[in-house]
Parts: sequence; structure tokens; C-alpha cells
Amino acid sequence: MIVVSVMYPNTEGCTFDMDYYRDTHMPLVRKLIGSELKGLRAEKGLGGPAPGAPAQYVAMGHLMFDSVESAGKALQAHAPVLMSDIPNFTNVQPMIQLSEVTLDS
Repeated sequence: MIVVSVMYPNTEGCTFDMDYYRDTHMPLVRKLIGSELKGLRAEKGLGGPAPGAPAQYVAMGHLMFDSVESAGKALQAHAPVLMSDIPNFTNVQPMIQLSEVTLDS
């Protein structure tokens, strides 16, 4: 399983509309990518490792695919639409990472 993680840094002055992200953007991702998308998750950052420390990321989204090739093909095809929606919920640039799941228990 391949996971594409889209992480939104919790920078000074950042804004993030989790309701829009969860209820509008993520369904758009699901609709556009279709059956290539094997799973979808949205997370809201709550805190850092020390008590009272801010979360490193204000939010993260995780998209699951069967292969790197299917992830690349699906995201490349829909990147312009998905990227153009980002200003509707945040003023920060996301960081993107592809990972391979090596344990899922």
C-alpha cells in the first residue's frame, strides 16, 4: 500500500478551515480520483510532543493507493483542480510525501 501524505505546516499566522477540508475538499479528492483511491483520511493537529506544545502540522490528509504508479497517475491528472482548491481552506503551502506501508495492524 502506498500513502500520499499531504501535510499542512502549523506556521505563525496560518489559517485552516477543517470543516471545508473534511466536508468539501476530501470528497472532491474522492470524486476526481475514483476507484484508484483505496482509502482517505483527514487529521487535525492537536499538539506536539511536549505538554502544551503546538502541533507541527495544523492538518494532514492521507490518500492510499495500490502502487506508486497509480498514485502518480491519479494525482498528476487532477493536480490542477485539487491545488486550485487549497486557498479555499488554508493559506499555507502543503508538504507532500509518498510512503510505503510496511506495517498495518
